[in-house]
Amino acid sequence: MSPAPGPALSQVMAGCVVLVTADRRSGELGSALVRRGATVRHAPSLSIVPHEHDDQLLLDTKALLVDHPDTVVVTTGIGFRGWVEAADAAGVADELTAVLEGARIIARGPKARGAIQAAGLQADWVAESETSAEILDLLLAEGVAGHRIAVQHHGAGADGLDTELAAAGADVQSLVVYRWGPPPDPEALAASVQAAAAGEIDAAVFTSAPGAAAWLAAVDSAGLGDQIVARLRSGSMVAAAVGPVTARPLQERGIEPIVPDRGRLGALVRSLVSHYEQAQTSAVTTGAGRLQVRRTVALLDDHVLPVSPSGLEVLRLLADAGGEVVTRLQVLDVLPGDSNDPHTAEVAIARLREACGARGLIQTVVKRGYRLDVDRSRTS
Repeated sequence: MSPAPGPALSQVMAGCVVLVTADRRSGELGSALVRRGATVRHAPSLSIVPHEHDDQLLLDTKALLVDHPDTVVVTTGIGFRGWVEAADAAGVADELTAVLEGARIIARGPKARGAIQAAGLQADWVAESETSAEILDLLLAEGVAGHRIAVQHHGAGADGLDTELAAAGADVQSLVVYRWGPPPDPEALAASVQAAAAGEIDAAVFTSAPGAAAWLAAVDSAGLGDQIVARLRSGSMVAAAVGPVTARPLQERGIEPIVPDRGRLGALVRSLVSHYEQAQTSAVTTGAGRLQVRRTVALLDDHVLPVSPSGLEVLRLLADAGGEVVTRLQVLDVLPGDSNDPHTAEVAIARLREACGARGLIQTVVKRGYRLDVDRSRTS
């Protein structure tokens, strides 16, 4: 006997087009958003170029096996895993693990700590802010003169960490485990920028600072910076970043993205879902339920209504009026064409009522027009 299906997830993001700008784990991220009703577009702004066969990485690793580090700084989970995999491919994974066990390991955030633990090791200290600046403050306060420190770079470098440590007297060994490469599909990236400027993207999610910076660079290259930044600042388009480091390039442009408390993809999805759940409080509460009219769909108590594009515009007009009367002339103004026939408005309203399926949702006010049946006692 097959198990009973679990409760269906709320389709709170129905009608929302979400742009995923990440290359790595984009499918996982996109699937989680689709399960909440979103339509997902993939347009990675950068690609990850691994270094499993990079001769320099292997030379640097073997140097550490000979001259052991006192401290190892791990900046990213994916980079640390890539480093161990590269060492394993070269047949020196056991030696590297032994060296790391004898060193003090510092992790730049929970994802780096998770990768360290997956390798059977333990981080001695974690920068909860996920910034290299916090690590630098710690090490400089302790004193690093004469210490040998290995810094595992992420794709955009070590944020000046190795340079600052070397200036303070440390013997620094930098290890670049992967680099950021060009976008895998430049046409898709360019199209995503055009779509964002045209109002076709409701939210964009970013999982790395270089990725966010690269997408903004593509925006500027297309000459659409003013339009897109204005949409993001106004809230008509939402940006979401996996953590504070990823958020920084956006914040430097005056954009305040949604940032989860924990730097995880699951937390990123939950934060974005929570944003749209909170948006329900600004919906119109009617006698038939809570009505939300989005850019491409209308929802009544989270159920998508089978409304045509022209019907959606009429419903938006009624919702914006908040229960006040909308005249037939106003209805005609939002319908396609240039008809002045009141009967055209009556037909549009009749079709809209049929599509909504909720008796009394749209009321006729004799000789004046139409209005929504708004429950004013519950409307927030």
